[in-house]
Amino acid sequence: MRSDMTGGYPLARPRRLRRTPALRALVAETSLRPRDLVLPLFVKEGIAEPQPVSSMPGVGQHTRDSLRKAAAGAADAGVGGLIVFGVPAAKDGRGSAADDPAGISQLALADLRAEVGDACVIMADLCLCEYTDHGHCGVLTEGGEVANDATVERYAAIAVAQAAAGADMVAPSGMMDGQVAAIRKALDAAGRADVGICAYSAKYASAFYGPFREAAEGAPAFGDRASHQADPANAAEALREVALDIDEGADMVMVKPALAYLDIIQTVADSVTVPVAAYQVSGEFAMVEAAAARGWLDRDRVIMETLTAIRRAGAGVILSYWAAEVARWLRGGV
Repeated sequence: MRSDMTGGYPLARPRRLRRTPALRALVAETSLRPRDLVLPLFVKEGIAEPQPVSSMPGVGQHTRDSLRKAAAGAADAGVGGLIVFGVPAAKDGRGSAADDPAGISQLALADLRAEVGDACVIMADLCLCEYTDHGHCGVLTEGGEVANDATVERYAAIAVAQAAAGADMVAPSGMMDGQVAAIRKALDAAGRADVGICAYSAKYASAFYGPFREAAEGAPAFGDRASHQADPANAAEALREVALDIDEGADMVMVKPALAYLDIIQTVADSVTVPVAAYQVSGEFAMVEAAAARGWLDRDRVIMETLTAIRRAGAGVILSYWAAEVARWLRGGV
């Protein structure tokens, strides 16, 4: 039986600090702010109305008009950033639409800049999987492998186009060797030294990306991406990738997915001095929504618990499909 006295003094009772919501809030070790959140947005060329994504309830492919409305709502809610994924009408082997000044991503970035100004950080996902007819993250060799150096050249050109369209930050997600250095060099040479790079430094070859591939229409036509994305079994590999990207000029590094990789987020956050982002990916979103729809989980509590866990692990920036909704909760809105 626990004694109430030790050395003549009453024992501390931690439950005293949990007794009321106000006490719990006062001593909370981890806090989540609207400005910590980034909302991913999909915009599709050639559609007249927004198209729902069946595997992601509440998420859709936007038209340019609906994108602007969604961005304005997110900015009003106080989110820190928006990240754009473009879905072009025409695709080819080199992803030509990705750096086309009149391509859907560049038009969308310009729209967002006009709509929200500097109220949110405007980020551009930088990859080729949405733009290639084969669905892989880069240019392919004759044997069907992703050609690293040729792909990196494409990434550099895309970064310049995205910066010219209005991106504050480009986010290369293809996990090609040397991609950050090539992008930094290209941006600087184009007079865009002020545009930042958020590198997907620890992007794992995960099964949690399935719903995203429906939304972005970027599923590989054959094979997988295990040759360039990180192995889920490895942790030290993430630190090597992060260190390389920082040495090459990354301003921020990202871990993706988030919830199954909280240990990686914490390890990375403990080892770097740049901001660390984490992406709460489509599969994480879809699992909660599906379970909540069946009454198996308290949806709102689970959303906040998972986001708090990601923040507690060390992510200062969190990409989440719930970003705008949660930002409104945090600000006391409806």
